[in-house]
Amino acid sequence: MNSVGLLGLYIFMLAAFVGWVIIGRVPAILHTPLMSGSNFIHGIVVIGGLIGLLDAATLTEQVAGFVAVLLGAGNAAGGYAVTGRMLAMFQPSAAEPKRRKTHHATTRKPEKA
Repeated sequence: MNSVGLLGLYIFMLAAFVGWVIIGRVPAILHTPLMSGSNFIHGIVVIGGLIGLLDAATLTEQVAGFVAVLLGAGNAAGGYAVTGRMLAMFQPSAAEPKRRKTHHATTRKPEKA
């Protein structure tokens, strides 16, 4: 492994550890707003994956770039879906329409003989 690959692996491992420590200290009540608010990071992952995919020379690099684009796009789409659901919770609910009482003929009590 050359020095550039080793440096990239070191940066990846350091970023993964720092992210794990930071996210682990976030209270559960703030986790969803924090993650949904950081969707732009997933867009950066997609762009980085596309750049890596376009510069890929070997099949391994192409697969890694494809997986990066696929996971980044899925994560961004899921983040926006969670954000939409979370924002919908804070919107006032519409008044429910009044329901008519219906009487069915089949619900009569059986007659005694």
